[in-house]
Amino acid sequence: MTVRVRYAPSPTGEPHVGNIRSALFNWLFARSMNGKFIVRIEDTDQGRLVPGALDSILNALEWLGLDWDEGPEKDGGFGPYVQSQRLHIYREHADWLIQQDKAYYCYCSSERLAEMRTMQQSKGQRPGYDRHCRQKGGDKINESANPPVIRFKMPYSGTITVSDYVRGGVSFEANLLDDFILMKSDGFPTYHLANIVDDHLMEISHVMRAEEWLPSAPRHQELYKAFGYEMPCLVHLPIILGPDRSKLSKRHGATSVLQFRDTGYLPEAMVNFLALLGWSLDDSTEIFSINDLIQHFSIDRILASPSVFNHEKLDWFNGQYIRQLNNQDLAQAVLPWLIDGSSKNSSFYKAVNIEYLESIVPLERERLKVLSEAPELFSFFFNDDLGYDKNQLIQKGMDLVSTKTALNAAYDLINNADNWDIETLENAFRLLAQTLEIKTGQLFGSIRVAITGRTAAPPLFDTIHALGKQRCIERIHKAKECL
Repeated sequence: MTVRVRYAPSPTGEPHVGNIRSALFNWLFARSMNGKFIVRIEDTDQGRLVPGALDSILNALEWLGLDWDEGPEKDGGFGPYVQSQRLHIYREHADWLIQQDKAYYCYCSSERLAEMRTMQQSKGQRPGYDRHCRQKGGDKINESANPPVIRFKMPYSGTITVSDYVRGGVSFEANLLDDFILMKSDGFPTYHLANIVDDHLMEISHVMRAEEWLPSAPRHQELYKAFGYEMPCLVHLPIILGPDRSKLSKRHGATSVLQFRDTGYLPEAMVNFLALLGWSLDDSTEIFSINDLIQHFSIDRILASPSVFNHEKLDWFNGQYIRQLNNQDLAQAVLPWLIDGSSKNSSFYKAVNIEYLESIVPLERERLKVLSEAPELFSFFFNDDLGYDKNQLIQKGMDLVSTKTALNAAYDLINNADNWDIETLENAFRLLAQTLEIKTGQLFGSIRVAITGRTAAPPLFDTIHALGKQRCIERIHKAKECL
């Protein structure tokens, strides 16, 4: 069997984590099985469409490298399938169901439906359509001012058991499922009809979707049966929870996957992190390249239990991938963030020397969790106006006089240094601390603040080496003037 899967988002908002996790699992399964990954835009709910949402969805797929394999030809490649461009197909299928007495026209007004729901609530009944038009022969009712919808004839009673790859057989009582709408009065199909028809016509072998769609499965199974279609294998993915174990929502942070891109997460880290939200290879392996995921991914290892979205874990993943970058690639990754005009330090980065940047990125590599931290972390390498805090220059156990003495000695040492390699500099400063009869930590602390403006910075002598002699003595001079 050829594996054919689809990612079918609705452009009703930004692509959130759960939605893109579904896309990733479908893509990985297709790639692991040499199958096909299809993108289909389900835009039949016209009232809920959000301008720009489609572009955001496609941008998210592109950022994560989730390419698709077929669709309408566009710009030398494939565009996604779009359901609003296929309305005649759904109408033909709805009409066929009417002809086969498996569906019917419903002319109930919105006022009648509202009264029906109010009555059901007052009696403590389960809300749902009361089959008024079905019982009266909806297809023979005189047409009123209300454009009709088309409803599917669900069984009145019995048990409908749906097979799910992750959960096994899941049973539903038919009398709790009403006759759902197939075609709306505006001529657009509902999700239920359109996705069944498209999945069949596109020969989808596996439907991998969020767990929240499981209650729709018995309706879909009955619809497949009515058409005489073979139902794809259903694979419902586990729900994603927030850190507080409630359903993941915008109150837990980012509402869009693109926000993670715009915060400076690497796509490789995001893919690795998302892949482990509901799937695992074993109890210990956490770092997977894209090729590793494709090689090992299987639906047998999809979990039924909920997964927890842990921001700290995502930061850890991103840090791991940042540290895998060589100096050239890391410099190119942080460069856009340095020259971004929204950064308060951006004016210092307008003419970044890429070779200089490549020489300093190793110094902050270990502390960099997301790329958006780069302007702040790297600012002292570019901005010579450090704005010293006098109290930070004076180390514990030292006073104003001893601090000035230490900085004067450091100034002279650097100014007269002939050998500028890191080891020679460190040995010279350790000897200077002995000469001044102060602790190395005290001397190094004062020098660190003098040349970086910070108490926490990259390794001191690597930093001195990277800044160069002239900038170091100029900064120490300014620090002395501050005292």
